[in-house]
Amino acid sequence: MQSGSAVGSLIRWPLLLGELLIGTLLHRTIGEGAVLAWFGELNAKERRTMGACFGGWALDAFDVQMYSFVIPTVIALWGLSRGEAGLIGTVTLLISSLGGWFSGTLADRFGRVRMLQITILWYSVFTFLCAFAQNFEQLFVLRALHGLGFGGEWAAGAVLMGEVIRDKYRGRAVGIVQTGWAVGWGVSALVYTALYAFLPEAIAWRVLFAIGLLPAILVFWIRRHIDEPELFRSRRSTGPAVGLGHLFAAFRGSYLWTTVKVTLMVAGAQGGGYALGLWMPTYLRTVRGLSATTTGGFLLVQILGALFGFLLGSYLSDAIGRKWTFMWSAVGSLVMILVYMFVPMGNTGLLLVGVPLFTVFLMKFPPMGPFMTELYPTGVRGTAQGFCYNGGRALGSFLPTLVGFVSESLPLGATIALFSAFASVIMIVTLLLLPETRGRSLQSLDEAAPPTPGPTLAPIAERL
Repeated sequence: MQSGSAVGSLIRWPLLLGELLIGTLLHRTIGEGAVLAWFGELNAKERRTMGACFGGWALDAFDVQMYSFVIPTVIALWGLSRGEAGLIGTVTLLISSLGGWFSGTLADRFGRVRMLQITILWYSVFTFLCAFAQNFEQLFVLRALHGLGFGGEWAAGAVLMGEVIRDKYRGRAVGIVQTGWAVGWGVSALVYTALYAFLPEAIAWRVLFAIGLLPAILVFWIRRHIDEPELFRSRRSTGPAVGLGHLFAAFRGSYLWTTVKVTLMVAGAQGGGYALGLWMPTYLRTVRGLSATTTGGFLLVQILGALFGFLLGSYLSDAIGRKWTFMWSAVGSLVMILVYMFVPMGNTGLLLVGVPLFTVFLMKFPPMGPFMTELYPTGVRGTAQGFCYNGGRALGSFLPTLVGFVSESLPLGATIALFSAFASVIMIVTLLLLPETRGRSLQSLDEAAPPTPGPTLAPIAERL
């Protein structure tokens, strides 16, 4: 009986983390009537869904960010070039785009909650297997397979959140859940710092990846406590069957141009973020000359800035709108990356400037989920969000590799700044072509949705 109780407590830890950070920290400490007191108005289902998605997103970041920390180690141990190290990062992101697209489509057919469970289990297992890689080729394949789950988790979780949380609070709720990325990133940095302080690097990086199996525990809690959204169940009972042709639903009719513009906007956001985030530990260690543990301390301060960015983006998403939050973040990112990389400063100044840098870089992500949720009706929402977010990630994923290869000829800091600034410009231009969606009712989107297109590949899919 005691053993079962211990296992039950272990399974429930993501829920407790979500309740603590989303409930106690953001509600009790601010008092009634304050900016975030809206959390108290959410019902039990909304809160549980927030907790599940918060845990999934935090653990996703925990696993994904590990590779950025071990890049200097595998470069030294295996004699890799920066280009090869960047290629491993790119293949993860590139394959994650397929994972997100397929997961979104499968979420429209089998359910948001079921796909959330499958993707969490998938990325946990393949992160664990990375601990046993013996060379570049093996790590390349394992990180590619990890990407399928990494991309799929966001697609399923973002749609689930968007459909469960009421229209009035969708932007803030989805944004607060996005702070889980900073929490998972921070925990990953803490574990990295501790392992590298006490273990030889040749062993520490393997232990770090092995710990990545822990997120699989969250699946057990999700199976027991989270139900499918009413919108999805209603659509599945009355709508047409979802087949193979549904993969391309976001490219039909009036959805096509919206899908193209959103994908390019996300490419700018993701590309700039990955060019900076993936190479920051290497920049601090090889250019600034910091030790592994000091680098971990720097990253924790930067992650604090990221947390501020998520919280600020969550508030601004509903306060000034999704589009203007994106715009301020893109412009701020363009300015701050140039300041960070080109203005002469000591390590203390660099540490302090890292906070506003990561604040403006990360405040663009909280509105992503609600923005895309409010652009598409329920029938195509999963596949559309899955493609836009992860298709953008695929396009942006080439930037880390380009940074790796170009930095063989140019200084690493200048190369990071060049590609991050370019990504911000892409985001700014595409935003000028996109609408504001704050306040849109999902019910009204479904009522205005065009009829389901004619022939699809559904009959073929049924026979596969």
